[in-house]
Amino acid sequence: MAEIVNLNRARKTRARAVATEKAAANRAAHGRTKAERLRDAEEKARRDALLNGARLEDGPDKSGPG
Repeated sequence: MAEIVNLNRARKTRARAVATEKAAANRAAHGRTKAERLRDAEEKARRDALLNGARLEDGPDKSGPG
């Protein structure tokens, strides 16, 4: 015979697991020192500059009318 599952309990357990994961992500994102945040911002700026420097220029649109 199948095991009886209380749907309210299952829903609350799932919500609790999601909340725990979100809390861990928030701790990682917001639980840092000012120096760590500045270092990460500088690293992101450097990465963005590198990607923008490698971007190809858009040529004329070849699709044109008709």
